[in-house]
Amino acid sequence: MLNQSVIVGRVVRDPELNQTENGNKVTNLTLAVPRSYKNINGEYDTDFISCVLWKGVAENTVEYVKKGDLVGIKGRLQTRTIEAEDHNQHIMELVAEKVTFLSSKRPEE
Repeated sequence: MLNQSVIVGRVVRDPELNQTENGNKVTNLTLAVPRSYKNINGEYDTDFISCVLWKGVAENTVEYVKKGDLVGIKGRLQTRTIEAEDHNQHIMELVAEKVTFLSSKRPEE
């Protein structure tokens, strides 16, 4: 079996570093990834992919990545379930193993 994905997209909002109860560093990113084909209206749709980054990968990403930056993420897909009173919600996310910073340095930096 193989569970490996690579996506390239733009960061939707500035990442924030959080810490779990047991001290692990984590951040969540959403990447905007345009589709490679046009829809019926002749426009490119965009998918918004949720990503989870842990420990050193999370720390480096929060330090160097801002909203709008282009990044590549290699990782594995996972699903988790959020239980509610009337139904369960299943969420699919990409758990990052490696993040590649693809944006050029901004002129003001």
